[in-house]
Amino acid sequence: MTKTRLAQLLILLILFLSYLYNNSNSITSIDYHYDVTIHRDIWGVPHIYGDRDRDAAFGLAYAHAEDDFETIQDILLLIKGKLAEFKGKDSAPADYLVGLLRVWEIVDDKYDTDLSDEIKLVCSAYADGINHYIQKHPDEAITTLYPVSGKDIVAGFVLRTPLMFELDWYIKKILEEERPSFDTYANRNTEYMMYGSNTMAVAPSRSDDEYTRITTNSHQPWEGPVTWYEAHIHSNEGWNISGGLFPGSPVIFKGYNDNLAWSHTVNDPDFVDIYELTINPDNENQYLMDGEWLDFDKKVLPIKVKLLGPIKWTFNRDLLWSIHGPAIKAAHGTYAIRYSGYGLIGQVEQWFAMNKSSNLKEFKSAMQMMQVPMFNTLYADKRGNLFYLYNGLIPKRAEGHNWSGILPGDKKTLIWNSYYDFEDLPQSTNPKSGYLQNCNSTPYLATVGDGNPERKLPKNAGIEDFQTNRAYRANELYGEDQSISREEFESYKYDTYYSKNSVMKFALDKFLNDIDTDDIELLEGIKILEKWDLGNQKDNRGAALAQLTFKLTYDITAFIYNYDQILERFKDAIKFLKNEFARIDIPLGKLQILKRGDVNLPLDGGPDLLRAIYSKKREGRKVATAGDCFFQIIEWDKSGKVSAKSVHQYGSATLDSESVHYSDQSYLFSDMNMKPSFIDLENIKKYLKISYRP
Repeated sequence: MTKTRLAQLLILLILFLSYLYNNSNSITSIDYHYDVTIHRDIWGVPHIYGDRDRDAAFGLAYAHAEDDFETIQDILLLIKGKLAEFKGKDSAPADYLVGLLRVWEIVDDKYDTDLSDEIKLVCSAYADGINHYIQKHPDEAITTLYPVSGKDIVAGFVLRTPLMFELDWYIKKILEEERPSFDTYANRNTEYMMYGSNTMAVAPSRSDDEYTRITTNSHQPWEGPVTWYEAHIHSNEGWNISGGLFPGSPVIFKGYNDNLAWSHTVNDPDFVDIYELTINPDNENQYLMDGEWLDFDKKVLPIKVKLLGPIKWTFNRDLLWSIHGPAIKAAHGTYAIRYSGYGLIGQVEQWFAMNKSSNLKEFKSAMQMMQVPMFNTLYADKRGNLFYLYNGLIPKRAEGHNWSGILPGDKKTLIWNSYYDFEDLPQSTNPKSGYLQNCNSTPYLATVGDGNPERKLPKNAGIEDFQTNRAYRANELYGEDQSISREEFESYKYDTYYSKNSVMKFALDKFLNDIDTDDIELLEGIKILEKWDLGNQKDNRGAALAQLTFKLTYDITAFIYNYDQILERFKDAIKFLKNEFARIDIPLGKLQILKRGDVNLPLDGGPDLLRAIYSKKREGRKVATAGDCFFQIIEWDKSGKVSAKSVHQYGSATLDSESVHYSDQSYLFSDMNMKPSFIDLENIKKYLKISYRP
């Protein structure tokens, strides 16, 4: 036998064995004993009724897997550091990140000691719900992931939480060819980032009917690992909550129960510090610290990568840690990273405590756990209480240094080891105005008049001082109306105007003042912009041209006015609109659309509006991809009885294109309408479609 023939046979054998390994059904069937019923309403929303909390968590996982198992499975691959093994080389950086952040070392070390038995049972039951789905649908699953464990669920929180404040963006910047600059980071955009959010609440004193109202209006990508899923969870152990969660979560992240509601918006203090290390010229595995050479903590991470078909190969990558935290060698230097929340595993436990809170005292106690390192949090309850917190693990840093830039890595005094206390964080309880809001804006203007949070934290905390357009408009609408009706509360949330204080107004006025042209087409465009009323309704005939012309930032101090760039976009917008629509004063709804399968619907709104819509050009249209999405409006009447409405941009079947619920709520969403939301079984039965036990 020739060497060539032998090599061919060996390759065929490897392919065959790899095929058998990747397609072997290694599932051992387990008979799970959980007491749970799933009720699906006419919109497909699951209402999970379990005897115990763990029963409800089991049912939640099973219901969510029915609607979006593929995304849940991808998240499990991410958590286990196996994305590249099944998705290919482009996913290898994600597997590297799991190792670099020591996700599994942290979970294995602290799972038994830092979490309550209650939350471990909930997480394990949620994992069992996924396992049960895999057992019943093995053809959909990568069976080597089975069985999923409670540790996997906790590890998901440990990994994904720092990605919420774009830690991966910093790592990507370090790995670029040129030495990075972190002094400005307004253009961060990562797969797991939070896009923004609005939340507004009014107390009985500011409502014409003496109701308490709040909206949970988070802005997220419309597809992928951080898109909202609506669910209602009920157990006989006091867990009864409706709201939004991400794939892989056994708890609600924002929503309401009988007694209270809350929502989050992204805040952006300085959570991450980058240090440049001095490497020993005689030993690349040592770095300088206070005049002494210290050894890196070093480990080799094997990353299995899918190459071609069933062929996989393992690549080894070095992982380094200094006393600062994870370290990375780049072409222009070696850098260490320190970030808020490193080593914590109690994020899911804190959200669970928020889920089960029944009053303001209990909710504040949950927030004081300080396991969730970020997010503005706005609260309202049936007693008319309002509470706002600029939540964050804010490092206590030494004064006199530029903490937003790259820090010298050879001084131990620059390594912080503690955070500011809960009482130091900007917060407000029951302001005299009876109104609170946050729209990714400064915490120090959370209300109008007295009652805004005190400034206790230093400048190196990096707390926002700017107002977004959404914050301006919220204060101009809710903040100036002393007696807000139910209809006004909802219509204000759907507001489609830019404020006269906004970045848009500033850029528009300056551009119109600067432009000087005799071009007939440009003059036509100028007239349209001059007449534009800053509105972004479907039928508005100036908004399409304006949105195509101006690229905004939330913060006017971060906006760089560049006349030449705006002029080029203005010209391109006119050319595009002429070619696509034969005119430039088209209604916005002809350009900006929701597209879901065969469904194409016009949309009001735009960037940094209370009706926030972020889109990408596709096939001659601006197709919405993020922004306004699943949200709720919750209210309590004078007797404390709760009622709510909700809407999802698509529907409850976030992935199943064959389901009627793949896009059934899109029509409501396009028309800026909502459906009822219930957390009591008698009302759910009025809209019941199917009930079953998984």
